[in-house]
Amino acid sequence: MRIGLVDVDGHNWPNLCLMKISAWHKARGADVEWWQPGGRYDVVYKSRVFTDMYSKDNIEVNNAAKVICGGTGYGLQNRLKEDVEHIYPDYGLYPQFGGIAYGFLTRGCPRGCGFCLVSGKEGRRSRKAADLAEFWQGQKEIKLLDANLLACSEHESLLEQLAVSGAWIDFTQGLDIRLTTPDNISLLNKVKCKMLHFAWDNPKEDLTGYFKRFMEMSRIKAKQRLSVYVLCNYNSTLDDDLYRIETLKELGYAPYVMIYNKPEAPPVIRHLQRWVNNRRIFNVVQSFADYKKSLRKEEKIGVCKRTCGFGQGAE
Repeated sequence: MRIGLVDVDGHNWPNLCLMKISAWHKARGADVEWWQPGGRYDVVYKSRVFTDMYSKDNIEVNNAAKVICGGTGYGLQNRLKEDVEHIYPDYGLYPQFGGIAYGFLTRGCPRGCGFCLVSGKEGRRSRKAADLAEFWQGQKEIKLLDANLLACSEHESLLEQLAVSGAWIDFTQGLDIRLTTPDNISLLNKVKCKMLHFAWDNPKEDLTGYFKRFMEMSRIKAKQRLSVYVLCNYNSTLDDDLYRIETLKELGYAPYVMIYNKPEAPPVIRHLQRWVNNRRIFNVVQSFADYKKSLRKEEKIGVCKRTCGFGQGAE
């Protein structure tokens, strides 16, 4: 068989589903490649993580006997078969990310947040999905994709696996700061954390105490390794957003603004994101008020250039 793969979202991040599909078909003797408009395919798999808000599917496949579309970008119903889900991924599809292992130790989340698809897709309970060896074979770095690892009843044994691996661990989706305890913080201290993400999404829930305790008990103190996602434009005011951002900065964390429904977000929220997420700007310009002043100065200069003719090319 000849199998074609389409990463609809692009190649800026490995598509784990396509990596597993590739491995499964190659194990059965199939020829697997990235889809090309020329030639013929028996099956083409199109995978898409993001919805229309962030990713458009403009790729028309008309040279295959069968086209299968999957991923949350198409809906929550499509699932990989169990023998595909638990196969070692084909990391060769993305050589640009060599030396990094990607995978899930757990699936599901009990929170059921309205802005998140995880509970609808994976269930309202965090459960163990795999041991580390299922997707890691000695790579120096591991990027975990778990939605809520600490909510799993077996999370301590999974943290021990990560510690024993000796690899650099990036908790990409965020650990639940509300579920940190002296015991699991002690285990996290044994893990080589390349990046430890948390999240403070709900402005109505003050998590300051949890973040203070973690900072006191954790061996990780560097901001470049302690990041906190801050969801904006979802049931929050600008004051709500600034409180979380400024509190995290004061406690020694690096806030990272995530905008809900970004295409329709007001300009002030986009400016807030740029101020926070550009570390150079955030570390130099101490307040958002000062940042807005600098923007107004830039706008005045721009108006002056347009009205006075400065900066225009000679004719």
